[in-house]
Amino acid sequence: MLTETADPAAVLAARYGTAPPELRLRWNSVVETLLSHRSVRAYRADPLPEGTLETAIAAAQSAATSSNLQTWSVVAVQDPARKTRLAALAANQKQIVQAPLFLIWLADLSRLARVAEAQGLEAEGLHYLELLIVAIVDAALAAQNAVVAVESLGLGTVYIGAIRNDVTAVARELALPSHVMPLFGLCLGYPDETAPAAIKPRLALDAVLSREQYAAEGEGDAVAAYDAVFAAFQTSQGLPEERWSARAIGRVRTRAALHGRDKLREALNRLGFRLD
Repeated sequence: MLTETADPAAVLAARYGTAPPELRLRWNSVVETLLSHRSVRAYRADPLPEGTLETAIAAAQSAATSSNLQTWSVVAVQDPARKTRLAALAANQKQIVQAPLFLIWLADLSRLARVAEAQGLEAEGLHYLELLIVAIVDAALAAQNAVVAVESLGLGTVYIGAIRNDVTAVARELALPSHVMPLFGLCLGYPDETAPAAIKPRLALDAVLSREQYAAEGEGDAVAAYDAVFAAFQTSQGLPEERWSARAIGRVRTRAALHGRDKLREALNRLGFRLD
């Protein structure tokens, strides 16, 4: 949990893994919460305060949503047996079982389909890729709002992309209707102080920011510098020294590295999406 006395220079140094860059940032408690985000993969068993789930979802619903279509839903999972089954589908990540609350965020076009059906109308637009993209963006924006809200209250979070390793099985476990895609999970709980999570450094700001038109000049130098920062971070966390560029390419170099997510198109067809 952040404090009013947190040093912006220290937060920036942690976020970029170097001495604070010459950045002119506006600063308040919201910016501080955002820049201090860390992925928490070890949780205490303490139950969450009453109202935590509702606070997270109210914050999520306050995110922007394309044309106010609100094409997302979320399933809150607290049952230990169900969390164990979901963990088995998501690379057996222990934090899914540990965290007192596991949220699964959904791209949900079924609600609009039901609204159209109730009015005796067609919903042809739901068959097109555009609407699935809208739903994915909506869900991601909503989830990040929830993350910022709960982290500002002293809780920890981590996203679980491995929910997409087998979306068909996840959909079956959650009894999802047609036209609903499980996108990612989100663990939520009190961080275990015996296994502290550090702020993972990011690429330099100029490596991701272009002005007016896309520019990749200097990218090689930025990646090389970040490789050194990332390797040092890995070592500081007791992890194998590894360059970011090698690790990142390892995740995209082969089809097998996608861990089943290379079959998403076929799975989406089974979930009722046509994607014309």
